[in-house]
Amino acid sequence: MPSLRLLVVGASQGTGALTVSAALARGHQVTAFARSPQKLTIEHASLTKRAGSFHDAAAVDAAVVGHDAVIITAHSSLAGFKEHPTYVSAGIALVIEAMKRHQVPRLVVVSALGTGESRVLLGWFIRTVLKDGLLKLPSQDHERKEALTRASDLEWVIARPGRLTNGPARGHYVKRAEIAPVPGSISRADLADFLVTAADSDAWVGKAVQLGG
Repeated sequence: MPSLRLLVVGASQGTGALTVSAALARGHQVTAFARSPQKLTIEHASLTKRAGSFHDAAAVDAAVVGHDAVIITAHSSLAGFKEHPTYVSAGIALVIEAMKRHQVPRLVVVSALGTGESRVLLGWFIRTVLKDGLLKLPSQDHERKEALTRASDLEWVIARPGRLTNGPARGHYVKRAEIAPVPGSISRADLADFLVTAADSDAWVGKAVQLGG
């Protein structure tokens, strides 16, 4: 496959850092954009680390230009959502504006299983006690960011993983664009693999994909 210029937003740790690693392993040029990119311990000739907040329109604009695709893995804590309920969706809105301005075609966004029409795949406890209770604020922002992504007119892909684990990449996880059950958890490493696949192939464009492994 040809080498792409990929921007990973929220790249300093967790899924973002694993996505950077997966993209580099496939031969892509990667820009890791985060508030504290020095936390990313990876060093590579094809990696550029760029500091900035994705709530800063100028910083986002400067980071987006010149790329072929943007992968958004940024997230917040529960406390963070109480302070800033639209934390991720507000940042995604700025990214979408910059992508349109600079004609960057592909947007890949991490959401969560149970968002939108996939809500029916959740059990009663997870749906009512967690999604509608403890995790209400992040769940509402997942809904907002999916709506923004779908309305963007970009080549979008929405990834909906189940519970994230720190296990190794298994490489044979389940990915379904239809509303059908998938395993309830997936490793961050396998999620990262899918995010890069969504960026460098056309297989999942215009689809929200349920993921479990």
